[in-house]
Amino acid sequence: MESLAQLELLCEKLYNSRDSAERAHAESILKCFSENSDYISQCQYILDNASTPYALMLASSSLLNQVNDRSLSLQLRLDIRNYVINYLATRGPKLQTFVIKSLIQLVCRITKFGWFDDDKFRDIVKEAADFLSLASQDHYFIGLKILYHLVGEMNQANAMPLTLHRKIACSFKDQFLLQIFQISLTSLHQLKTEVPDDFRRDPLSLALRCLSYDFVGCPVDESSEEFGTVQLPASWRPLLQDPSTVQIFFDYYKVNDTCVSKEALECLVRLASVRRSIFVEDPSRTQFLSHLMSGTKEILQTGQGLADHGNYHEFCRLLGRFKVNFQLSELLSIEFYGEWIGLVAEFTTKSLLSWQWASNSVYYLLSLWSRLVTSVPYLKGDTPSMLDETVPKITEGFITSRINSVQASFANDSSDDTLDNVDVLQEQLESLPYLCRFQYQNSSIYIINIMEPLLQAYMERSRLPAPGDANELSVIEGQLTWLVHIIAAILKIRQTIGCSQESQELIDAELAARVLQLINVTDTGVHAQQLYARLSELLGLNDHLVLLNVIVGKIATNLKCYAECEDVIDHTLSLFLELASGYMTGKLLLKLESTKFIIANHSRETFPFLEEYRCARSRTTFYYILGCLIFMEDTPVKFRSFMEPLLQVAVNLEATADAAFRTDVVKYAFIGLMRDLRGIAMATNSRRTYGLLFDWLYPSRMPLLLKAISLYADEPEVTTPLLKFMCEFVLNKAQRLTFDSSSPNGILLFREVSKLIVAYGSRILLLPNGTDIYGSKYKGIWISLAVLSRALCGNYVNFGVFELYGDRALADALDISLKMSLSVPLSDILAFKKLSKAFYGYVEVLFSNHITFVLNLDTNTFVHIVSTLESGLKGLDTGISTQCASAIDSLAAFYFNNITAADGPPSPAALNLARHIGEFPTLFPQILKTLFEIIIFEDAGNQWSLSRPILSLIMISEQMFSNLRAQILASQPVDQQQRLSQCFDKLMTDVATNLEPKNRDKFTQNLTTFRHDFLNAQIESEEMVNLLLELQYRFLFS
Repeated sequence: MESLAQLELLCEKLYNSRDSAERAHAESILKCFSENSDYISQCQYILDNASTPYALMLASSSLLNQVNDRSLSLQLRLDIRNYVINYLATRGPKLQTFVIKSLIQLVCRITKFGWFDDDKFRDIVKEAADFLSLASQDHYFIGLKILYHLVGEMNQANAMPLTLHRKIACSFKDQFLLQIFQISLTSLHQLKTEVPDDFRRDPLSLALRCLSYDFVGCPVDESSEEFGTVQLPASWRPLLQDPSTVQIFFDYYKVNDTCVSKEALECLVRLASVRRSIFVEDPSRTQFLSHLMSGTKEILQTGQGLADHGNYHEFCRLLGRFKVNFQLSELLSIEFYGEWIGLVAEFTTKSLLSWQWASNSVYYLLSLWSRLVTSVPYLKGDTPSMLDETVPKITEGFITSRINSVQASFANDSSDDTLDNVDVLQEQLESLPYLCRFQYQNSSIYIINIMEPLLQAYMERSRLPAPGDANELSVIEGQLTWLVHIIAAILKIRQTIGCSQESQELIDAELAARVLQLINVTDTGVHAQQLYARLSELLGLNDHLVLLNVIVGKIATNLKCYAECEDVIDHTLSLFLELASGYMTGKLLLKLESTKFIIANHSRETFPFLEEYRCARSRTTFYYILGCLIFMEDTPVKFRSFMEPLLQVAVNLEATADAAFRTDVVKYAFIGLMRDLRGIAMATNSRRTYGLLFDWLYPSRMPLLLKAISLYADEPEVTTPLLKFMCEFVLNKAQRLTFDSSSPNGILLFREVSKLIVAYGSRILLLPNGTDIYGSKYKGIWISLAVLSRALCGNYVNFGVFELYGDRALADALDISLKMSLSVPLSDILAFKKLSKAFYGYVEVLFSNHITFVLNLDTNTFVHIVSTLESGLKGLDTGISTQCASAIDSLAAFYFNNITAADGPPSPAALNLARHIGEFPTLFPQILKTLFEIIIFEDAGNQWSLSRPILSLIMISEQMFSNLRAQILASQPVDQQQRLSQCFDKLMTDVATNLEPKNRDKFTQNLTTFRHDFLNAQIESEEMVNLLLELQYRFLFS
């Protein structure tokens, strides 16, 4: 007892002490309970005898950590599970809430990990239902909590392979999820009047968790409409057709507790998002819609609960779902549609006026109205939609609220300005154009009537010699900014609802004229004389070049005068890029004097933003645009003239001694040069334009790059732009790297790449790992791998030349790149997306084009690389999975062609591969198993790519395939095994023992049929289970 008392004291310190040293000391003593399985019996002793909740929490959390390691025997896990269930039944009502939660998490985790190990684990649903039947109210809520956490546990991957998680989640969904949802509904009916509000939340939370389940293997992203449909199985149909299902959630919304009412609305949002096809007949869908509209109409009439922000937001989401899942004609068919749409319009108008309180909720309301108006052209029948009366008021309300928000922000000294948040701004303006163009004439008049007085006031203020009231001027500027954004959003959308195309163009011109007039006012006095001398003369001419000249003039003004505002520079360059990207607009730009001036004076003296380090990334975009324009003119003389300022920078850097090269002035000059060159390299899209840049750079400028990467290897600020430039420079897009047959340029370019990669890699590997390991090491490593991968697969180098003439360029590049790859743990490769893509792209190139290099590695290194390919297959990224499949196919095909089906003596590389596989015979079978699991149990978007390595692995060994087939069949229900066996027989029908393209295509067709038949067999089995569940449900509620 004395030792137990000491342990309880340590647990008290671990969970409650404010002294970090004291907590760390307690943790170091108690961690043995979590790490050593010998302490499991002592955890049970603590649960049986401890008197403090913190000691009980230690025992529970320690057992959970032991289970997470997945090293416990099956019998031990069953014993722990049974013990905890009994413990909750006997002592659960007396425990603290956090202890109960921890014990339930332990049971649910054991259940999930053992789901396919023993059928006893699946009894948890029945055992939880037994808790509900006990007389004690505390037991009842423990049973609900068990089901709540069980559904949550089954719906998240945790620390297990994704494929296994999906199999378990699918099995649980098919067998128990409907039953659990029925339990939640039954509990909601039983607890409707018998318990306080706090207790009603448990069955409601359980219902919400069931409706939020991942039904199709893709978690619902509620912010995206693409994945916003809840894919309920067909067996749930009777529940949805029962009016009491929807009504119970509306009843719970009326509860005074806002937490309860908010969760009730969340359940209704998900019910409103159920897939349309679940209703086989239109009357049942109409009845379901009528119940939803009736419930929301009552809330709109009474306003009950909408004073709470959480309720308000969820109610807006609920209204937004009506036009996502239902058609306008279906809404019109409801008897009280007119009353309902009027209430929604009134609610929307009030929400717009309360912009400060409802700013995040208005998006859903505007989305509803925009979808309604876009459906009008497809509406049949004479039933009035009432949108002609309601939409203009909503449009005017939105515009008015945005204008008033500027004045209110200054009055309240608010720092949260929507105009400063691009994402929120775009979200708010996303639906507005459709509303404005619905009755475009009226909307445009309303906008112009607001903008004209503001323009007049702004022009008068600009003529005053003294600035006057700064706040008043800021308010006018903010209001004009909103109007410019609104007009821009409208002009981006072309819609022919409400008026003809010709009349829309006239209205477009009216609105655009006001914006151009504002540009003239804002830029007065800041134009460069040599650039804009003729601008005022041209404004009165009716020519399309005039408008383009005004736009380019504004672009040049921004680049010249707003160097300190990064956002302005970025948006300005985005517009410039859009203009220059089009062939015709690009040609027109070259005719403008303003464009010619920019090309001839692209120096930091003319455009100070080039000198601002904060705008360093914008330099790449700027020079990409200029490069696109320069290369439209087929003149090497103009290119050399354009490159003269960059040449001067390069010459000055080359003349700098090594001792002075690491100064800030030199460093930033070099960084700028690399960003500029990268932009120009991005603009080279043909053999001719690339040749101009290559001749400018090689051989004179290449020593500068090698010098910089050698001296600055420890500074990612320098190496990143350098490596990214090389990554672009070696990319053979549009076959631009095509040299003459007698030209050695391809080989010479790769030699330079090899020098840079070796110089960087040999230095970066020696540097210690810092706190930001991605920024200091991994980023440079993945860019280096990308550079080498692009050079290796660019098809402009004959790599056999290097070995033939004893040149180490290729061997050194491969050696150092492999060392850099192996220096990164697999967990980090998978954690960083860009690193992962570069690594697997590099490995794919190695296995496709340089497999001999891979096979000559030692066995442990070879197995490690192949194991990383299996991990990549299991990931969620389809691109990476495809790369891994290609690499595995190259390896398996090499084995088949050079070992299995080889006629002559094996090559040294083949002998090495045979030795590797001999030492690790489970390597290929494990990969084949993983591929089949992905094909069968996942909805892979790259099935064609995955089929390639499957056939190659089957060709290697028929016995390996037979063993896997028996293993998969054994995991299926006995009554399905014979039918599934026939699916496997058909898989190899008409497939020969070769890897010819036609044979591969035949196997891919068979594999598609195999997956379809295999899943159909499982679905038919599941439908029988669902039928039994439906009969059980009807019996319970009859």
